[in-house]
Amino acid sequence: MMHMTFYWSRQVTLLFSSWRTDSWPSYALTLLACVLASVFYQYLEHVRYRVRRSRKPAGEPLLSQPNRAAGMWSAKKIAGGLLFGLSSGLGYLLMLAVMSFNGGVFLAIVLGLTIGFLWLRSEDEDEIAGVNSTCACA
Repeated sequence: MMHMTFYWSRQVTLLFSSWRTDSWPSYALTLLACVLASVFYQYLEHVRYRVRRSRKPAGEPLLSQPNRAAGMWSAKKIAGGLLFGLSSGLGYLLMLAVMSFNGGVFLAIVLGLTIGFLWLRSEDEDEIAGVNSTCACA
């Protein structure tokens, strides 16, 4: 049965008809898989950000036009594209998992995204904003 509103049950079909939970241990493992997949999504985004950021030379202005002919198929551009594809695919799978409308799956994915962000990406946001965490400015 396809749910159209959130429900709370240990019985859920997630992504594939063969991925069904009917007991508490299988439901707990499914939720753990959702948390780990969400943390991995944030990891991919972190790595993709690092690859993209490593491309720009230190003194180059932020809005400068890149030389498209020189780096059309560079290793970093290919790696960035592959990371983007993996990240997008995993992101869509997480979205489809949330669309199962199971409350536990939803909370597990949000928890995993939060853990991944705090663990891996929160310093990225500080760098973008120009915040120096070691500055003791008053």
